[in-house]
Amino acid sequence: QVQLVESGGGLVQPGGSLRLSCAASGFTLDYYHIGWFRQAPGKEREGVSCISSPDGSTYYEDSVKGRFTISRENGKNTIYLEMNNLKPEDTAVYYCAAAFGLSSVRAMCINRIVNTSWGQGIQVTVSS
Repeated sequence: QVQLVESGGGLVQPGGSLRLSCAASGFTLDYYHIGWFRQAPGKEREGVSCISSPDGSTYYEDSVKGRFTISRENGKNTIYLEMNNLKPEDTAVYYCAAAFGLSSVRAMCINRIVNTSWGQGIQVTVSS
């Protein structure tokens, strides 16, 4: 069964850091583009950051550039999202997803093109 499970969220003060993990089972991430998406209350789901396979090129949404870093550890079938200098507007449920057959991870993130089902996500709350 193909599954992606997010972990690592929580409550953090503005300026703080969190690292999200996304563990895959039932398939190998090596051959897929992977992305992190988020959905805040009352807003549409948006692509935060996506990373390609196999060249590792990345895309970041403008508001997270310089603060978030996406990475993949294929040997562990896991991807990460390192989030620094968190802001209240980063508060959302974060999801990971995979896609294949795309020429651009930018398209994956902007158009939310994924080939895996959305999981439950993980809550990230940035508040003092």
